[in-house]
Amino acid sequence: EEKWDFVLVSDIHAAGSEKETKRKKFLDELSKKGFAIKKIEDKKLFYGVRAPKQIFQKYQWLLRNPDSRPQNPDAHRDVPATTRIRIVNFILQNTVTSDHENLHDLRKKRVFEAAFPLHEKEEVREFLKERWARWRDIFSRQPIEKIRCYFGEKVALYFAWLGWYTCLLGFAAVAGLVVFVAGITVFNSSQVSKEICEANNTIMCPLCDQKCPFWLLSDTCTYAKVTHMIDNEGTVLFAMFMAIWATVFLELWKRQRATVVTDWDLYRWDEEEEELAMELINNLQHEPQQYQHSYFRSTVILLLVLVMIAVLIGVAHGLVIYRVVATALFTQSDLEFLREQANTMAVMTGAVLHYITIVIMTKVNRRVALYLCELEKPRTFSQHENSFTIKIFTFQFFTNFSSLIYIAFFLGRINGHPGNYVRIAGRWRLEECHPSGCITDLFIQMAIIMLLKQTISNVMEYLIPWVSHKLHKKWQRPKKRRVMLGEEEEAEDPCKRQWLSNYQLSEVNAFSLFDEFLEMVIQYSFTTIFVAAFPLAPLLAFCNNLFEIRLDAIKMMRLRRRIVPRKANDIGIWLQVLEAIGILAVIGNGLVIAITSDFIPMQVYKYTYSPCMTENSTGVDCLTGYINHSLSVFRIQDFEPHTKVPEMLPHLEIRECRYRDYRNADDYSYTVQFWHIFASRLAFLILFEHAALCVKLIAAWYVPDVPQSVKNTFRVRKHNNLRKELSTMEYHTEV
Repeated sequence: EEKWDFVLVSDIHAAGSEKETKRKKFLDELSKKGFAIKKIEDKKLFYGVRAPKQIFQKYQWLLRNPDSRPQNPDAHRDVPATTRIRIVNFILQNTVTSDHENLHDLRKKRVFEAAFPLHEKEEVREFLKERWARWRDIFSRQPIEKIRCYFGEKVALYFAWLGWYTCLLGFAAVAGLVVFVAGITVFNSSQVSKEICEANNTIMCPLCDQKCPFWLLSDTCTYAKVTHMIDNEGTVLFAMFMAIWATVFLELWKRQRATVVTDWDLYRWDEEEEELAMELINNLQHEPQQYQHSYFRSTVILLLVLVMIAVLIGVAHGLVIYRVVATALFTQSDLEFLREQANTMAVMTGAVLHYITIVIMTKVNRRVALYLCELEKPRTFSQHENSFTIKIFTFQFFTNFSSLIYIAFFLGRINGHPGNYVRIAGRWRLEECHPSGCITDLFIQMAIIMLLKQTISNVMEYLIPWVSHKLHKKWQRPKKRRVMLGEEEEAEDPCKRQWLSNYQLSEVNAFSLFDEFLEMVIQYSFTTIFVAAFPLAPLLAFCNNLFEIRLDAIKMMRLRRRIVPRKANDIGIWLQVLEAIGILAVIGNGLVIAITSDFIPMQVYKYTYSPCMTENSTGVDCLTGYINHSLSVFRIQDFEPHTKVPEMLPHLEIRECRYRDYRNADDYSYTVQFWHIFASRLAFLILFEHAALCVKLIAAWYVPDVPQSVKNTFRVRKHNNLRKELSTMEYHTEV
């Protein structure tokens, strides 16, 4: 069976048409370079192309390792299939016709519809299909070396990184589960929850202006218990643990990566040298592109990025407005359940809407990032990929986290107070936090988004190519051959069935692997940045990744065309992105504990205002009286003039109500306790972040990036090469 490096697919154009002429010119250019071309006609035109051996001999000679290979252009080995495909793809993409059009231009003009390497029927592929790309192998070790042999180093490093990440995620998942279970054990024993559940005489101010009544604090007993199940001392320890975990994970990955690429003899591989070599192989007269930088262009792109970020923050504001309006509408509903659970329902429906905006804005962000990259005009594909990575991650970060940042740090803190509420359009009040804190809102939001992303998104990611593949197979089933002259010979062509079956698979592009990386890095952000509010995030991520590895494997092996192999010796700029996320995780978790959580106010009360400190009481819980201390008093006659005073509770004449804040009862100014807690929050934030960053730096120093075994390998190799050179010199001197 003939082997072909690439297949080009084209519609059947009319003879003499512009598209037919452009196609012929491009194929003629390939023929001049010595490419063999085979044409098969079906409903489309298929052109198989095979590069001449001389191209690969030039590649081996230019990129030979002088330390280990003979200095003889005739002494060459067969290049691996992944290298053949990579070189041929480079030549195809950089072949220019007399009209100054390359393959990318011709595809945009629909001269060619597709260009792809073939899934070959070879031993490695069959092994990967049977031992890797199956759901039953979900707990099996990945054959990274086999993946490298079939998909190239870049794909192999992605799966090596994903496997390593999932493995270490298991430790974080166990720690998070322990913290969560510990919270459940104190479900009924928290002093703060007990006070809320027993507060039968504490009358709270209405949650809206129209139909909302006064309510008793004890009505929210269960909500308070759930809040203190999440918000406890274990949360602080877990946040610190995750900051250390993120650092250790990256440092251990650097060691693992160094070991892997050393085994592949790529540790000191030079990407720029390979790029220059392939440019010369494609065109001997090629002049290297110069590095260029335009401050004007960079300024324009920076301004456009800031505009896009402003748009994404505007989308987050839209979600805030939805929650405010939804709360108002739910409280006026005829359904008693909606009226009673208005805040919770607004949070949950807001989280679903947030997920929908993430799905929509992901497509918008991609288009904007690609457009900005075209404006930037990067010199090489690698620079283009790095630039695109930074932009799309920035946009995706704001898309995914703007709403969470509002809930974590602004919800309930910018809404004013009874008698002077902050309103949207002068009508709708901003939301308030529950008297037991806002951290449950953040927990619900993160839980819903992560569950939806890991179920619906993954199901669609698998089902769409799977259904498409099945439909293609059904439509393209071979019909009974009619016995007609000329058809028999065509039907017997062994390449036709293979080319057609590959063409019917889902299309891949240069950023197909990028999409998988982006998905995992966003997940890593969810797992680390706000993990203090959602300790189950590592467990959900761990379970998801067990399936994600096999899902990606099945897509690559069975449902998609073969991805163009790329050489690499690390995961590229993603490592810098992960390190930035590690720093953001320290800042984010510090802010969650200092601002979102009630940990600091409770500690301030416990060690300053509690009965243990003021009355030297030893027989009571030191948090006794905390809830009463954290609620301010509002006089009903001070309601805003246009506010409808709600109905009174039965058998009670209400003159005052309580609300969550630290304000004086006479002029509603902040109390001394407020400033005491504010200073304590700030002090804790500075202390936590400095301690966590110091621990990260110590962990980074303690775990070397490169294992000693790798350093010793290179030292022995240098020693042997020098000894060999010295022996050769002495031999020539004696002769």
